[in-house]
Amino acid sequence: MAAASNQPVPATAAGGAPRAVATWLLVCCALVFGLIVVGGVTRLTHSGLSITEWQPILGTLPPLSESQWNEAFAKYQVTPEYLQVNRGMSIDAFKGIFWMEYVHRLLGRLVGFAFIVPLLWFVARGKLPSSPGLAPMLFGIFLLGALQGALGWYMVQSGLVDDPRVSQLRLTAHLGLALLIFAAMFWTALTLLRPAGAADARMRPLFRGAVSLAALIFVMALSGGLVAGIRAGFAYNTCPLMNGHVVPPEIMQISPWYMNFVNNMATVQFDHRLLAWTLLVLVPIWWWRVRATPEIPARARLGANLLLAMLLAQVSLGISTLVLVVPLSLAALHQAGAVLLFAAALHAAHVLRRQVGDSDHLLLAASGAMITAPPRIERR
Repeated sequence: MAAASNQPVPATAAGGAPRAVATWLLVCCALVFGLIVVGGVTRLTHSGLSITEWQPILGTLPPLSESQWNEAFAKYQVTPEYLQVNRGMSIDAFKGIFWMEYVHRLLGRLVGFAFIVPLLWFVARGKLPSSPGLAPMLFGIFLLGALQGALGWYMVQSGLVDDPRVSQLRLTAHLGLALLIFAAMFWTALTLLRPAGAADARMRPLFRGAVSLAALIFVMALSGGLVAGIRAGFAYNTCPLMNGHVVPPEIMQISPWYMNFVNNMATVQFDHRLLAWTLLVLVPIWWWRVRATPEIPARARLGANLLLAMLLAQVSLGISTLVLVVPLSLAALHQAGAVLLFAAALHAAHVLRRQVGDSDHLLLAASGAMITAPPRIERR
């Protein structure tokens, strides 16, 4: 078996149509990106509890008559959010938050449809590349998407009982699973598009560094979910200090101590800031190591530049969102930036992975991201 060349693999050599499959996966990535951003706007506009039933099939259609709108509004009027926060809301105002949540759920259904229908077509027509484990992994991604829908409803349920806000832990789990689904599709698409290069041992530490950075960015995004879940962004709206303190005195005031990490605004925001500062140190160091490596592929340099630039943009968005007390537009851009920063880290890791040889299959599960790359496609 000959080693893979640096040219794209033709469909006949791969046993399928790798470029077409990769394009489909990248389109699905774009849809998931949009879904995450719309989900953030839904949360910021307090629209997520407006639809009180899951109905994954029947709920595809919105209310179509005045009587149906009145029925949906009546169901909302017995929820804690209406009784404790929005008592007296008009039906027109209710329609505004209903449509926001409806678009979010409809987009989720669209992502599922856009994934499973082409996947079944690729399988039926024998168009999937003959990479061992690729088909099971793709069906596994679809199952994760179905789980994501159920997790979204489980999250909403937490705000329909007594407290009119969703659990920050369920919200964070919902965001984390969305990022994992995005990452699995994105990495697989890149693998199908880029044949592996010749093994170069110098790339191994850089690759591992990129994987570690991707894992740390993932954790920072989860910490951002906790910040959003308890609305910690509305507290300590100063930077770089937190109301004049490096470490705010309220940081460990809740008992038991471990609940501070999910319920204490000071602790949750401090952790998010700490992760951002850590990345501001580690990413430039890694970037410099990439730039200082002789004869490193131009694509790797580009990946490093993109990661550094995206980090600086994301930190700037985060600071602006904080000091301006969470305006909707900046907060939505900050959530979008988190996905793009994660994608930039994955891209940088993938470029380097293609240079480290077959012994270095990506196992982001070891770093907390739970993604296994399919074996590279080789010429036969």
